[in-house]
Amino acid sequence: MPEPGETHLSDEVDADADGEIDAEVERPWWGVLTLVAFGGLVVCTNIANAVWVEWINDDPERVIALSSRNRFLALAVGADVSPVAFVVISALRLGLAFTVCHMVGRAYRQDAYRFFVRFLGLSRQNVDQMEDGFAKAQWVLIPFFIGSNIVAVISGVERTPWRRLVVLFLIGLAGRLALVWWLANAFEDQLDDVLDFVAKYQWWFLIGSIAIVVLANWRNLRRGSGASRR
Repeated sequence: MPEPGETHLSDEVDADADGEIDAEVERPWWGVLTLVAFGGLVVCTNIANAVWVEWINDDPERVIALSSRNRFLALAVGADVSPVAFVVISALRLGLAFTVCHMVGRAYRQDAYRFFVRFLGLSRQNVDQMEDGFAKAQWVLIPFFIGSNIVAVISGVERTPWRRLVVLFLIGLAGRLALVWWLANAFEDQLDDVLDFVAKYQWWFLIGSIAIVVLANWRNLRRGSGASRR
């Protein structure tokens, strides 16, 4: 990791005038598979963001299988998902996302930073800050941000050993699921009110959710294409 005064890997992201991936850099054969897998996960998350209002009461398992963001986990608990399904599905979904992003980082290194900056709404400053934090305290950062794609990518870029990565991920997973389960039960009445409200105005929420997903993706694609023209 860079020391103060040295260049960040993410600085190299902006060093190329055309912002394109360097085709001359040798990549592992499986690198493209990680990009395909990551694209599939993004599609699943977008589907969850669009349709959760329709599915969360009747099929919370399907929602958290598509996306295990904290709000979906909490709402799934409020919708009376079983503890076993909650733990198993959340662990598999979070573990899959972290593994895929880690492998993207291992395969593409600084080019992975370029992709996140151009297309996924992250700024170069965000990446620099996370990179610096990882250098100083990956033992804390990985467990605390097990749901962060960019942290997983940085762990791949930095070649974090698998044994350490698995231990830190499992610690973070146990802490996150336990905290979400406890909070969701502590605020059960409030979550029930939210779920009842969502069910009452389901179609309005559905239309709004789809519109937000479309606009967010349009903004990121426009930002990425604009960066490629500079």
